[in-house]
Amino acid sequence: MEGRDILELTQLQQWTNLDEVPPVSEVEVLRYLNNEKTIEDSEVKATLYVILAYYRIKRHPAQDSLADQFIDRAKELAPSHPIVQGLYDCVQIMRGYTLLQRKTFDQWILHETDHNSAKSKKVQSILMDVDALITQWNDNLAESKIVDADRPLVKLYQEIYEQLSELQNTLVDAQESIQQRRISIPVKEINESIRNLTDLKDELFHHLPLFLTNENKENPLEQFEQMIGLHDVKAYIKKYYHFLKYQQQRKSLGFSMVDEPGLHMIISGNPGTGKTTIARLLASIYYDLGILETKDVVEVNRSHLVGSYVGQSEENTMNYVKQAVGGVLFIDEAYSLKREGQTGNDYGQAVIDTLVSAMTSKDYGGRFAIILAGYPEEMRQFLWANPGLRSRFPEQNHIELPDYKTEELLEIAESVALENDFFFTTRALRTLETQIENERVDESFGNARTVRNLVLKNIFQKGAAESLNEKEHWLDHMRIDDRDLQFTSAQDLDQSSPLDELHRLIGLNNVKEEVRKLSSFVKAQQQRKEYGLPIVPIELHSVFSGNPGTGKTTVADIYARILKECGLLKRGHIVVASRSDLVAGYVGQTAMKTKKKVREALGGVLFIDEAYALHSKGRDDFGKEAIETLVDEMTRHNENLVVILAGYQYEMQQLIESNPGLSSRFKKYFHFPDYTETELLEIANHLTSQYEYEIEEGAKQFLLQQFRQHNVRGNGRFVTNIVNEAIQFQSFRLFESNEEGQINLLTLEDWQKAWQTVRGEK
Repeated sequence: MEGRDILELTQLQQWTNLDEVPPVSEVEVLRYLNNEKTIEDSEVKATLYVILAYYRIKRHPAQDSLADQFIDRAKELAPSHPIVQGLYDCVQIMRGYTLLQRKTFDQWILHETDHNSAKSKKVQSILMDVDALITQWNDNLAESKIVDADRPLVKLYQEIYEQLSELQNTLVDAQESIQQRRISIPVKEINESIRNLTDLKDELFHHLPLFLTNENKENPLEQFEQMIGLHDVKAYIKKYYHFLKYQQQRKSLGFSMVDEPGLHMIISGNPGTGKTTIARLLASIYYDLGILETKDVVEVNRSHLVGSYVGQSEENTMNYVKQAVGGVLFIDEAYSLKREGQTGNDYGQAVIDTLVSAMTSKDYGGRFAIILAGYPEEMRQFLWANPGLRSRFPEQNHIELPDYKTEELLEIAESVALENDFFFTTRALRTLETQIENERVDESFGNARTVRNLVLKNIFQKGAAESLNEKEHWLDHMRIDDRDLQFTSAQDLDQSSPLDELHRLIGLNNVKEEVRKLSSFVKAQQQRKEYGLPIVPIELHSVFSGNPGTGKTTVADIYARILKECGLLKRGHIVVASRSDLVAGYVGQTAMKTKKKVREALGGVLFIDEAYALHSKGRDDFGKEAIETLVDEMTRHNENLVVILAGYQYEMQQLIESNPGLSSRFKKYFHFPDYTETELLEIANHLTSQYEYEIEEGAKQFLLQQFRQHNVRGNGRFVTNIVNEAIQFQSFRLFESNEEGQINLLTLEDWQKAWQTVRGEK
């Protein structure tokens, strides 16, 4: 075992009080028991089973068969261990208390003034209840001899059993006297016994551990504290809670405050950061402090409020305000009420005006709270566009929720798994971390929501791959190990290695060598990182120079997938852009277009073809703005984006030298030479063979001669065009002349005509 594990296991021996939280978490216990054979101490093992039962009972207050199974296992391992005996006693006693709690003792009380027949019926009814209680009481516990003074709960349990037995005897005697027609009902004695039972029941409850009685239900502030992460938000909410409490106390003394900050709140944050959860907890705080009448939250969005004709939006909004009176009206994605370029047919503004009016009206003002939620930047713009609304949400009532850190997301994942009775092994958790990081590409990342979906996806994967075998160990049905997280799609199976694809490309030997060298360097640095060794900074932004058709886009696509395979890119896709995709025709729009294209490429490669077109000395040209925006975005998304600039060699050199930001970020240069005549012929052979065509031998010599004699502009692109033309001329030749030649053979005539067409010769 690891040193930390040994330390925690020794702490188990000191845990003897069920009112104290166990020294290890439920997930840690599951992982320990997953390696149960390595634990030699039977008492330690028994304590682990007790802790597991403890957590299950806490999560499932009603009787839980697995908790019972764990307690039985603990008793097998260490029957006389105090914590094992203690939990067993407490669970049995809690069940006895639950039986008592179901009985209404007040209705058992007899009245002297009642008629004998009424007393007789009540005696019979009470006796039936008492008989049922005694039958269900745990005889072994009730009749065991207690020599240990530290088991007061068992003594109380036995006292209740003795009191029930005495009451049973008294009631039996009373019933016999009724049957013998000499009615003698000791009303005072029966009532005294019932009162004693009530007192003993209440005393028993207060002696039971808190995790069983659930008496320690957290108040809203404590529930905030239980949330994962959000440290700054928790600190603010604590201050806000105490301020509201202070204000309530002042009001009770007759003080008032004209400039109260109010209850209305703005909660902003990216998807899955807990906006709705916090809104519900705020509603509970308002209710807990007596500020609002209920803790109900009416949750709406634009579709609930905005109507399709004049007057409908105001009506919809007021209907939801009326529903929210006494509680909270929560409006998600509130910024959508005010859209950019909103026309007269968009009634979002009518909703805003109605809300502002309701917040200040005599009928509704102060009787409900509005909580607006949405993405941070959109909410800021929304509020600045609505001065009336902004003034009613003071700065101190703005809560901005941060994105969760990776370790916090892993905590959330483990919590979600436990909710569904699963747990991750340590190795599986590391694989899950990789899955989470692969999803965290841009602002659309769903934080806790995405993690929950990933966990459920992994659970589905486990369930779809396995069948339930009752003979297997119970842990087998809870464990999610590394193999359960290996997803291989049909597309992945069909796709060959990107390095193999690179190797199969025709020519480009210098480029292939550079890419393979870079791939090896990246993998080596990744290994050093895993070993905790210092790593050399990896420069991935590249310049691809060369004439058209030399394979720059093809290699860029392979390059992206190689980087994904190495673990440096999360998606490994390629987004091809040109000047028109980045540059707009008027001020202020170029930066937006460039940022939008960068967002598309996050997690992959942004390939800017003919990038030199961005560099222009024209006075009104916006290419410079695009370059500056691109440099800023490359810095911002440094580990989540690779940019490749492509174009002619000389022009690309001028572009890089035109901006210091570009020259400092582009350190890798790949030059794509023109293909030789032999390589061009090889490309033609490769393209035709893909469609199972053959080139006539004489045609090959013709092509080779033409490639030598002419400067072929377009390289591989030119060859693709001539192949397509040759296939079309062959089809025309065969079907126009009704020839019965070989349908797969491309003749010299086909290639001669194709060459003339593509070259523009007559």
